[in-house]
Amino acid sequence: MSKIPGAIKVLIVINVIFFGITQVLGDSLDGFMVTTFAMWFPQHPNFQYWQIVTSMFMHGGVLHIVLNMYGLWAFGSPLEFMWKKNRFLTFYFAAGIGASLIFLAVNYFQFTMLSNELMAIGVKASDIHQAVLTGKYNPTDMLSGVADKSVTVAVLEQKLSTLWELFSNPALGASGAIYGILVAFGMSFPNAKLALIFLPVPIPAKYFIPVLIGIDLFSGVTGFSIFGGSIAHFAHVGGALVGFLLLWYWKVRGVVTLPVRYE
Repeated sequence: MSKIPGAIKVLIVINVIFFGITQVLGDSLDGFMVTTFAMWFPQHPNFQYWQIVTSMFMHGGVLHIVLNMYGLWAFGSPLEFMWKKNRFLTFYFAAGIGASLIFLAVNYFQFTMLSNELMAIGVKASDIHQAVLTGKYNPTDMLSGVADKSVTVAVLEQKLSTLWELFSNPALGASGAIYGILVAFGMSFPNAKLALIFLPVPIPAKYFIPVLIGIDLFSGVTGFSIFGGSIAHFAHVGGALVGFLLLWYWKVRGVVTLPVRYE
């Protein structure tokens, strides 16, 4: 690891330690590491404020942590060498925490809108709370007091399932911070050639990274995920947005110079 700059080396070690402990203790939703350090919905009993930071060090599987740590090393190393340790860590945690906050805000908005939609047609707030808290409900009973007969059991079950997922599925991973790093890399080295595994055609970072973020935004808005399920798309977009704004602010203040030619 001699070619890995200091801050990135420490971040990788901490992530690996968290991952190792999680695997030893068990990575189920009710396991100690997940309930304590992953980021839960703000109204969930497991939610704690520190999770906005600690969730950045939690990962759901080997592939998850390998991809994130590779991205941290591959795209973060040139930035740390250029910015030095303290500025890189400031950027990394700003992007990661910003991603967490934006993800929570979007989830809370979606949850509130959907809950209000159900209550507007006559579903009791207490029934909704019980459903999202336990995952158990009787849709036929819940519809008994609903005047709008166009709301079927299937429709109600779909909406309650979405509410339960928003409420009960914790977020974890360094992806938000990594997307901030990706944006900074693209702005600093716009002509660096990048390629995806399934698209092995080198594309300049100034085109590649915006397209990647656009795909995440599309998936977050539509719910259609090109890269599979269980992906916190708005955390990715949030990290990218915070990374862009912070780097642009540093540029305006004269802290950094953009772009830097990259051969």
